[in-house]
Amino acid sequence: MVALPKRRPSGRRATAARYRIRPARAADVADVVAIERATFSDPWSANDFEECIASGVPFLVAEQRGAVLGYAIAHWAADEAEILNVGVAPAYRRQGVGRALVERMLAALHDHGARVVYLEVRESNVIARRLYESLGFTEVARRACYYRRPVEDAVILRAAIPAGQTGQASAKL
Repeated sequence: MVALPKRRPSGRRATAARYRIRPARAADVADVVAIERATFSDPWSANDFEECIASGVPFLVAEQRGAVLGYAIAHWAADEAEILNVGVAPAYRRQGVGRALVERMLAALHDHGARVVYLEVRESNVIARRLYESLGFTEVARRACYYRRPVEDAVILRAAIPAGQTGQASAKL
């Protein structure tokens, strides 16, 4: 799938060039780790990402000319799923990359039979919370002092995956 940047309110496209969303490969781990470290104060390790690839959980990357711009990782059991991690390189934020990754992940999870998806987000991460809310997620609970560095509550969000949300996911996820 080739995704184009969203149009701005003025009708003009954002300045990012085209990118492709595809399943992650072992060769992507270094780029993903760099994004993770630039994004999170308590980042996952390279080994964590390697294990995700080896275990076959849904793990997507947005790629442009061989460089990873962002990633999303999830897992599912029965009809429930959880988005575990989403990150976008600082230079590509606010250009639709994160939205495209989450939308594609929701489609992949739907194709695996998930009907409801959960995720956790820092209470202070207003930009991510707005994105998730625009995709149909609503707050269902909180986990006190869940995050470290700095200590902060996690907001637990939930979304139902509409029955019509299918198709664009790769069978390899």
